[in-house]
Amino acid sequence: MASTRHVRIGDLTLGNDRPLTMIAGPCVLESRAHALEMSQALAEMAAKLGIGLIYKTSYDKANRTSFASERGLGLEAALPILAEVRAMVRG
Repeated sequence: MASTRHVRIGDLTLGNDRPLTMIAGPCVLESRAHALEMSQALAEMAAKLGIGLIYKTSYDKANRTSFASERGLGLEAALPILAEVRAMVRG
């Protein structure tokens, strides 16, 4: 049997003996409305499946395949949106 390993992220503990946690979200933070819609849908899915959720998205996606691709909203615009998403997802 594999040894038990844990990783703590804030108040969340992940590990091979812990319930599954889904890490999901859009590649780029496009807008407040999009972030809230996506995070709400993912939170509902996770709750229905009885698993945890880590919402991930990028406020500045510099590693795009095209220079013309959207990079995101930037840190200053993203922080209030991500705080709102966090409050909503945590319920």
